[in-house]
Amino acid sequence: MPGRDAAVPALSGGVAGPEALRPLLDAVLAGLADGAALRGGPLPAGGPLGVAALVEAALTGKDPSAEGRPAGVPATRTSGSDASGEDVLRRLTTLLTRGSADPADPACAAHLHCPPLALAVAADLAVSALNPSQDSWDQAPAATALETALVRDLAALVGYDPATAAGVITSGGTESNLMGLMLSRDHALGRAGGHATELAGLPRDLTPRIFTSEAAHFSVQRAAAVLGLGERAVTAVPVDRDLRMDPAALEVLLKEAVGRGETPVAVVATAGTTDTGGIDPLPLIADIAERYGVWLHVDAAYGGGALLSDRLAPLLTGVERADSLSLDWHKLGWQPAPAGVFLVRRAETYAPLARRAVYLNPADDEEAGYPSLLGLSLRTTRRPDAFKIAATLAALGRAGLGRLVDTCHDLAHHAAATVRAHPLLDLHTTPVLTTAVFRYRPASGLPADADRLNAALRRRLLAEGRAVVGRTELPGRGPGRVRLKLTLLNPHTTPAQVDALLSAVVAAGQAEEREEAERAGEPEGVLDDVPA
Repeated sequence: MPGRDAAVPALSGGVAGPEALRPLLDAVLAGLADGAALRGGPLPAGGPLGVAALVEAALTGKDPSAEGRPAGVPATRTSGSDASGEDVLRRLTTLLTRGSADPADPACAAHLHCPPLALAVAADLAVSALNPSQDSWDQAPAATALETALVRDLAALVGYDPATAAGVITSGGTESNLMGLMLSRDHALGRAGGHATELAGLPRDLTPRIFTSEAAHFSVQRAAAVLGLGERAVTAVPVDRDLRMDPAALEVLLKEAVGRGETPVAVVATAGTTDTGGIDPLPLIADIAERYGVWLHVDAAYGGGALLSDRLAPLLTGVERADSLSLDWHKLGWQPAPAGVFLVRRAETYAPLARRAVYLNPADDEEAGYPSLLGLSLRTTRRPDAFKIAATLAALGRAGLGRLVDTCHDLAHHAAATVRAHPLLDLHTTPVLTTAVFRYRPASGLPADADRLNAALRRRLLAEGRAVVGRTELPGRGPGRVRLKLTLLNPHTTPAQVDALLSAVVAAGQAEEREEAERAGEPEGVLDDVPA
């Protein structure tokens, strides 16, 4: 225990908490500004070794670039008894900011990693300061009621009946997909085996099968492994050029599996693939799942944001027929992570998750009217991430968020038009949501050269700190499948900034080709006739 004269650090809650936080918040804000000024772009230059040097400098007090430090930015130094909490916080926040890939920069457009709204970040601060936990009512009275209300509203948004649906806020699509497949496993195998799978385990005489597209998120395979079904239980359904599941192929695979005596556990449809934003034909897939009596889970972690837009919401027609559903508001919802959502159409299908812990949700408390969310989540301690989502919806409404979705959708179509018009760029497909997939076209035109150059130019942009551009590979075999992608989630980005980013991609590709030509001893100037 500290001695009688030792200072006890301040807490964030209680009556005195706000005043204790005020100077620390000032230090964080100063560090955010300092770090952004030092970084000067979407990410730090220098690659992994350069960032590691920045971290080492912050920990040792030896700043390798002190001469480039803006006026007023404090030098890094080691912690010690002479360092105040404000000093340490500003120094380390400066490090974190300087060494981050900032999704608020227009040239940071690789991943489904949104720049969060300032409103949502401020709301998240209140949650961190109060530190409620959603595993019992007496730890989070208001937050319990708020999450219940938010889940009801989100169920209505997707077309579920709020009176009979259920759900929970999750850490993201991976957790939500795991929950959907766990409930589908218990529903299908429990019914087939005549016992409660969550209690007795997997029946040994059944061969489970999960059907999802070749372009589905890898968390489907991961969930199958975690649930004891094995990744080999996942059957990949062919996709079209837009990476949408082929319903006819799904039906053939289901029919063959049933004919072999296998047990279909779930069909997992994707509403917004990670790479192209492709949306599976949900009504047709729902018809097939219904005919075979198979649980339908829809992974709408990305595409669920389309429900906010009058323009794009029709793309998700049929999602209301899913037995379970994943959403992520830290993608097309502009929330700080995590902000995932898991929903089921019928609350009774949640039964396998129900748990009783006498120190958290005793039966007599619930009978007396004290609700518990413990049986809705895989987690016990759980922060109320519903608060920031609720605050954002209360301030902006569906229409306000829908305008942000539409803006990013417009940016993706502008990017596609720019790519189509450029002689050195090749568009893969018309954007569905907010992602443009394309590649740099090498002078040789050879598929293997295209793969190598697109991979290399992306790393060049990273090393120079100029841009964060995504990379993916199309399904199939052989060379020619590597593609670049812009995932446009920043509604403040302008079309001119998108054009500048694509110009940077072209310039990096030309630089890579020139260097390759020089190494091979080819004549210079062969690439100089094409504009960047």
